[in-house]
Amino acid sequence: MTPIDIATSLPQDLARATLIGRVWRNGPVGGPSVVAVRNGEAFDITASVPTTADLLDRGDALAFARSAKGESLGPVQALLEASLQTTKTDITLLAPNDVQAIKACGVTFAVSLLERVLEEQTHGDAEKASEFRERLQSQLGVNLAQIKPGSKAALTLKAEMVARGAWSQYMEVGLGVDAEVFSKSQPMSAVGFGAEVGLSPSSEWNNPEPEIVLAVNARGETVGASLGNDVNLRDIEGRSALLLGKAKDNNGSCAIGPFIRLFDEHFTIDSVRQAEVSLLIEGAADGFVLEGVSNMREISRDPLDLVAQTCGKHHQYPDGFMLFLGTMFSPIQDRGAKGSGFTHKLGDRVSIHTPQLGRLVNTVQLSTEIAPWTFGTRALYANLLQRGLLGSAQ
Repeated sequence: MTPIDIATSLPQDLARATLIGRVWRNGPVGGPSVVAVRNGEAFDITASVPTTADLLDRGDALAFARSAKGESLGPVQALLEASLQTTKTDITLLAPNDVQAIKACGVTFAVSLLERVLEEQTHGDAEKASEFRERLQSQLGVNLAQIKPGSKAALTLKAEMVARGAWSQYMEVGLGVDAEVFSKSQPMSAVGFGAEVGLSPSSEWNNPEPEIVLAVNARGETVGASLGNDVNLRDIEGRSALLLGKAKDNNGSCAIGPFIRLFDEHFTIDSVRQAEVSLLIEGAADGFVLEGVSNMREISRDPLDLVAQTCGKHHQYPDGFMLFLGTMFSPIQDRGAKGSGFTHKLGDRVSIHTPQLGRLVNTVQLSTEIAPWTFGTRALYANLLQRGLLGSAQ
């Protein structure tokens, strides 16, 4: 495998980026700490704000992250390097979110729509994928990327597909008025930069999903963004959409990081709209290499529309939420026999990168073999209480 470039694992304009995140600090009374990164230096600001959810809810979140007093932890590059070590270190990165809900949007790109329909029609059988892909594209006879969901053209296509008996529940959310928004995993369950992500032992057809993840506060304001891997079990979801929870929410199936970059004059929601998210998969066992790119300009629904469909008068999130925006990356490159398509092998390293957010790096293992998730919301507040830090919330 190629060495991880720590410099490109951070924003290319690091000197002017305002980053927040979390680290685990060992010690007599160790635990998670909130960090702010300023001009490449990391500061533990937990004494000023106990959770990133509290920080994002502040009316002056950007100014606060730039100025809050804290303990210097040294160059941020050292935190990333420590998080890639296999031996235990004093400080390691965690996912940058904590008590926020973790939501995700599906079928937001034309390519992903085709692949979800494919999974459904093959009932999760990867060996049938190639044949059905050609047939489905012929049936559609239109470039889905040029159709806006909920538009007259989309509804006309829907009527045509229904008449042919070829309508799909995935086309409903890919072309209809309502977006697919689901709960990806539980608060506090996401893993961060350098951690292992998990696959269910029952899955034989799966892949990473490189995505941008929006950070939204309790008022429904989108205040920043991060990178995410929405680990996807294609065979399980393909057997039935009712298995979506089983396919999406497993130990280590959600990775976010390395940091949340707050919106400011240099990084805005328009930066997200124009981003290119690249993916590199490297096989430890077979030397396999796969690369791909998701171009956010091709997303079928605007990111802020997806936020509005998630929260509002119809649904509130008092702790805020993280929102995966979906991906156009559905790998079809054969990894074994012709027509077998792509699936993970244990030990794969997944790198997700975009210049203004850096790089999220994770290694693939079984969800039953990686470290169990034991530190939840109650454990967080018990730990903060023990450390005398709960009074710092404002």
